[in-house]
Amino acid sequence: MPARRVARRGWRRTLRWSTAGPPAAGGPSVAAGPTAAGWRWDALAVVNYLLLALWVTGRFWLSPGAGVRDNRSDQAQFEWMMAHGARVVTEWSYPFGSDRMNVPDGVNLMANTSVLSISIPMTPVTLLFGPHWSFLIFLTLGMAATGTAWYFFLSRVVTPSRGPAWLGAAFCAYAPAMVSHANAHPNIVSQFVVPLIAWCTLRLAEPGRWLRNGLLLGLLIVWQAFLNLEILLMTAIGLAVVIGALAIGRPHLRGAVRPFLAGLGVAALFSAVLLAYPLHVQLFGPGSYHGLSRLIRGYRTDLGAFVGWSRESLAGDARSAGPLARNPTEENAFFGWPLAVLTVALVWWLRRSALVVGLAVLGLLFAVLSLGREVQLNGRDTGIPGPWALLENLPLLHSVVPTRWSLAITPIVGVLLALGTQQARDLARRHPVARRQIRFATATVLLMALLPLLPTPLPATRLDPVPEFVTSGGWRPYVAGGRSVVTLPLPDNTYADPLRWSARTRLEMPLARGYFLAPDTRPWSPEPEAALFTAPYRRTSNFFGGIARTGTVPPIADADRRAAVTDLRYWRAGVVVLGPHRNADALRQAMTALTGITPTRTGGVWLWDVRPLTG
Repeated sequence: MPARRVARRGWRRTLRWSTAGPPAAGGPSVAAGPTAAGWRWDALAVVNYLLLALWVTGRFWLSPGAGVRDNRSDQAQFEWMMAHGARVVTEWSYPFGSDRMNVPDGVNLMANTSVLSISIPMTPVTLLFGPHWSFLIFLTLGMAATGTAWYFFLSRVVTPSRGPAWLGAAFCAYAPAMVSHANAHPNIVSQFVVPLIAWCTLRLAEPGRWLRNGLLLGLLIVWQAFLNLEILLMTAIGLAVVIGALAIGRPHLRGAVRPFLAGLGVAALFSAVLLAYPLHVQLFGPGSYHGLSRLIRGYRTDLGAFVGWSRESLAGDARSAGPLARNPTEENAFFGWPLAVLTVALVWWLRRSALVVGLAVLGLLFAVLSLGREVQLNGRDTGIPGPWALLENLPLLHSVVPTRWSLAITPIVGVLLALGTQQARDLARRHPVARRQIRFATATVLLMALLPLLPTPLPATRLDPVPEFVTSGGWRPYVAGGRSVVTLPLPDNTYADPLRWSARTRLEMPLARGYFLAPDTRPWSPEPEAALFTAPYRRTSNFFGGIARTGTVPPIADADRRAAVTDLRYWRAGVVVLGPHRNADALRQAMTALTGITPTRTGGVWLWDVRPLTG
């Protein structure tokens, strides 16, 4: 056998032992090749993860007109992004920005969740079935793929047994925090690239393949960058801590430093070249901003959330989870007290493992960072400052939502569960007399810790159908010459239905304003150039936003009418449309009073032809 192949095989055995420990005497060899039984278990695991994903998203599949009840706005935004990816492929549109929303300024899509690494490959699905179905497939398969990727990583690198790997991977993909983000955050629940990055990073030390492995890692970094940069940052920090712990705790691994650093340099250089222009657009291009607002950077993990129950878990409900999280999509901890106790016990039990020590340090780091600038307990401020207060204004970190650091603890717990189950399995093998008792104790502890966390199906709500005026193309004559469609109310983070309408037209219908992140350019802004979750201030959009919230039409003065004409001209408005809305009567009354134009009812909307006003 060639010497290089022997070295690679020895390195793989060293890596496996350095993480999970050597196999027990008489146990399966870590270098053993795949068997037919093994592949059957692999296939069963993949099917399991897909069924779990369908269980979580099942209500959306059973009712085609349903949407995510707790986050309709983000669903509309992601449907728009899926349509943008298809437009990039079919019309060679500019991928990193768009003029189909927020006319006339457009949107910096690199500074938003454009998910190009998913939307572009899914173009055939979007074109054949529409952006609603491509969003749902993205959400469902993203969760299933995350479980699958973690399973293969754990079963091939961390533990020699498939059962512990299956358990750990299931937690990584379907923990309460992940199910919480399944409320229309497919870019966050789709973490299948993370274990691939970890796998390739560990393989950088493989003798003789630093160049190939470095290029592959670079491609994975680019892929994740176009899926979610926040997760990529957390992954990089996590790998740095864990690999540092392995290097300290396992001195024999230090002989692989040279190929590891060479491969890491290749990956860094390759990914930097590919991402240089997109990141330049994100950080310095039109529509770029400098960090999130102080309000969003104040989203933190309540200390009580670490032992609390998520509303989408078997033991939880909205009443108990509500005070511990900002909203249903940001329940980023919620491990429950049995699992929290078990995690601490596992760290103590496996403390001789360098990997476990590294994971424990990393988990503690992420937990502390997630507490934000001031520690909160059970919904109340404690007055105790958190270390995040010293870090939140630093470049890169000022764009991180602090509570999401606790989301990064989920895979740490998943790996610890796999290692602990494997250790119990080895213990039972070494002590055949007590095997039954050990297995019973292991199953009991795992059931107590994990059964309350089983996910429940996400709640759904009926979405208003896209009006016939949109689906029939009735808007087309009004947008000739570069004009836009103005909706009432104008789209923002609280009302994003017009983005679904535009997505249905493959973005051929241009919108005034929208739901996206943009710099705060208001002269009176306390945080100039920080991110707003909507287009910059216009008097008329705020006017209709207030009516949409209250259903009350304020007194209308001549100044309001002049501002409306000014804003309609700024938006290059060709038509104003009012679709289904709970305060539609008030919105219609206000628009008629502002413009003096009597609306017409057509295609399921009220319509004002404002071309005579805008010239």
